[in-house]
Amino acid sequence: MSHLVAPSVLSANFANLQSDIELINNSQADWFHVDVMDGVFVPNISFGFPVIKALQKYAKKPLDVHLMIVEPDRYAQAFKDAGAAVLSVHIEACPHLHRSIQNIKNLGMKAGVAINPHTNVSLLADVIADIDVVCLMSVNPGFGGQKFIENTYDKVIRLKQLITEKNSKALIEIDGGVDLNNYKKLLSCGADVLVAGNTVFGSANPVQTIAALKTV
Repeated sequence: MSHLVAPSVLSANFANLQSDIELINNSQADWFHVDVMDGVFVPNISFGFPVIKALQKYAKKPLDVHLMIVEPDRYAQAFKDAGAAVLSVHIEACPHLHRSIQNIKNLGMKAGVAINPHTNVSLLADVIADIDVVCLMSVNPGFGGQKFIENTYDKVIRLKQLITEKNSKALIEIDGGVDLNNYKKLLSCGADVLVAGNTVFGSANPVQTIAALKTV
């Protein structure tokens, strides 16, 4: 399977969001990456259900929703209703991670698990076979435009080994600081999905930048 590109809506122009949605619709991008922050799990607040429903109304590609919130289980059904196709919860926010994963899958969404830069991928060993997407944070969660953490390359390699050992079909998603200088190395290490925010929406030609991120 060719790798996927998921532009992060957090970096879009919210004064003209529909225009940026159409831009992604008409590009080679595969998913819309949607970051939901509550100001508790991370020190920032992004957006909630009204914005996601508006996105879903116009988006022609799946919504990849990344929950950076406490008690994410409480809202799984609501995010399904809002249009999420992939729903990722943080391992650090889920004391009963297996239950959280099964709940997401039972609602008909792909189940993702996100892990912070300090969290060891070995903690996923007992659930990796049930996960559809592992979202590796390559910056500390909460804000866009941060510097890429170099240790991510080694982490991707170790996660790929775990996925192979456990015969999992989980995709490895990289979220944070992905750009035209590092994306090929990430792919060579085993990444499957590239989340790109400022790299896409901060470029002079976002559609061309997405096309570049799709090349190997």
